[in-house]
Amino acid sequence: MMKYLSIFLHPVVGAALLLGVSANISAADKPSIEKMDRIIAVVDQSVITEREMLDRMESVRAQMTKKGVELPPEDVLQKQILERLIVDSLQLQLASQTGIKVDDPQLDKTIERIAEQNKLTMPAFKKALEEDGTKFYKFREDIRNDIILTRLRERDVDNKVNISEAEIDNYLSTQEKEGDLDEFNISQILIRLPEDSSPEDIQKARMRTEQAIKAMSEGMSFEKASANFSDAPNALEGGELGWRSGQQMPAQFVDLIKTLDVGGVSRPIRSGSGVHIFKLNERRAGASTLIVDQTHVRHILLKPNEVLSDKEAQQKIESIKERIDHGTPFQDMARQYSDDGSASSGGDLGWINPGDTVPVFEKAMAELAPNEVSAPVRSQFGWHIIQVIERRKQDMSKESKRLKARQEIRARKAEEAYTDWIHELRDKAFVELRLEDKF
Repeated sequence: MMKYLSIFLHPVVGAALLLGVSANISAADKPSIEKMDRIIAVVDQSVITEREMLDRMESVRAQMTKKGVELPPEDVLQKQILERLIVDSLQLQLASQTGIKVDDPQLDKTIERIAEQNKLTMPAFKKALEEDGTKFYKFREDIRNDIILTRLRERDVDNKVNISEAEIDNYLSTQEKEGDLDEFNISQILIRLPEDSSPEDIQKARMRTEQAIKAMSEGMSFEKASANFSDAPNALEGGELGWRSGQQMPAQFVDLIKTLDVGGVSRPIRSGSGVHIFKLNERRAGASTLIVDQTHVRHILLKPNEVLSDKEAQQKIESIKERIDHGTPFQDMARQYSDDGSASSGGDLGWINPGDTVPVFEKAMAELAPNEVSAPVRSQFGWHIIQVIERRKQDMSKESKRLKARQEIRARKAEEAYTDWIHELRDKAFVELRLEDKF
């Protein structure tokens, strides 16, 4: 028992004793002492306790069981969970040191939205969590941490990913040449092996790869093999990567995956990150055209302000509408009265795609026939009157393809950058493991 009462040498841990037990305990009292918790890892300026690891393991077990994923051996699961806790701790410390935080009002609004999405009131939501074995305070802090980690990634990784027009052109040119728009729902096992790895590391990676392949050939599911052998952040989720187009992956990956039947598992393939084994879960044909209903529209906007009250703005726009109804050109009224930037062009907003405007504006616009003028409409911006000039169906495939190309290139580059960033953060950190079991 005394091993749990040691004074830790790391500078931040001296005050972190989790057992407040006096040194002058009588022999008769010793049997009643129970171990409450202990520190199992020191991570830079923070610590991870055994209770944290056990709680996370219990949560992951429940999630994997719910998904029907086979659980890995206890020591493998423990290793995966501890590594994830270490990486999370490093990120949360960096976020704290650099000013990223989520205050209580923001957190409360987020949790209220989660409850609404589940069609529950807050009391009912809290009760549902308790019945599921989740303490509300723990759920609350987990959500806070999730938001912080997301903001950290956006700031330090995602926002630094730049996509040039030349990259998009090259992407689309390659896609056109290949003529393959298929999309693939895939999972992967990643055995990390950087390009500058030593011969010893290469041999270890080869052995782990062979072990994973052998285990699956003997009946182990891909998902369990991922939990047992993969170094990817989502190893415990079965290595799921979701839907990827051919352009989101290196050409050698696509060439390999295209040869698989649904449910098939690939041979190992090497990249700059390591050794990959893929599973093809589903395959579908990508859309080649996108036809949208566009509306050519103009409007007049009056914005309430310190001088013009909302009621006065309503009365004024009703007066403008009446003048238009009696023959005054819409454009003239827009140039004279509209508070929108489109006033100089007679209120002309050009061709509008679905979703380009706020819902109340779009709903009123959709109900108008060409050349018809709406009754006054209130939006978050003020009071509008709207006129539809004409409608058309437009092939937006080119614009859509460029947008999709940008999104897919960004997703690929951001994922690669995030993986490298995480490993760099981990490599630079001070981490001392204090578990009795050696991995």
